[in-house]
Amino acid sequence: MAFFPASDGAKLAYSDEGTGVPLLCLAGLTRTMADFDYMLPLPGVRLIRMDYRGRGQSEFTGAASYSVPIEARDAVELLDHLGVAKAAILGTSRGGLIGMLMAALVKDRMLGLCLNDVGPVIEKKGLERIFDYVGRNPFVKTHAELAARLPAVMPGFANVPASRWEAEARLHYTQGPEGLRITYDPALREAFLAAFQGPEVDLWPLFDALAGLPVALIRGANSDLLSEATVAEMQRRRPDMIFAEVPDRAHIPFLDEPEAQRVIKAFVEACQ
Repeated sequence: MAFFPASDGAKLAYSDEGTGVPLLCLAGLTRTMADFDYMLPLPGVRLIRMDYRGRGQSEFTGAASYSVPIEARDAVELLDHLGVAKAAILGTSRGGLIGMLMAALVKDRMLGLCLNDVGPVIEKKGLERIFDYVGRNPFVKTHAELAARLPAVMPGFANVPASRWEAEARLHYTQGPEGLRITYDPALREAFLAAFQGPEVDLWPLFDALAGLPVALIRGANSDLLSEATVAEMQRRRPDMIFAEVPDRAHIPFLDEPEAQRVIKAFVEACQ
């Protein structure tokens, strides 16, 4: 792990490993770069990951700075820092929104975009579920306790081994003297609520801005954030979109599932 300074002085964490097609991985709202560990290894890929400001090892900069436009700016500045002219982007949930915004603003820096369970329409039901937990520490005290509870609180997931739930608990929460703690700034809740309560924004122009670039989509078959109707419209607008649905997964697939792996491989090849 290394660090780079954003243009406003924030100290942001990143990882840069491997050789091949530059693939910038952008995580979900509360996640860190470790969220992409499951899909490794990826031969022929220069894997670039980052912790958004306020997450993981990056500096906490306050609720007002936790927005998609600022995080998109940070992503571009990371590419600048590394001297990467163009990169393919794999965006999970919020990371996909950042990727679509980048297509509208800095398309010349992109080789393509692979979306992990996100699209131009975000279902309110999925947002309300996120609202319930964002910015809050779990009530359980240990990783083992949380791992035992996750199957019940993660509807739509099936056939997930206990070892994966244990890994999830350890990835997203740290053990403290008073119990488990989130790996991000609690002020992210304030930023999320402000966006949640704000006016609806039409994101289809951002998706349409991807014209001419390879586009791929991975959907959890039981997702409450990305509907089948939205996927159908995305496919209508982009008949060439690489697509797979992952069974027994909701929001979000882990990316090591065979269906997800096939999409990622085909996407990287399309970006070469």
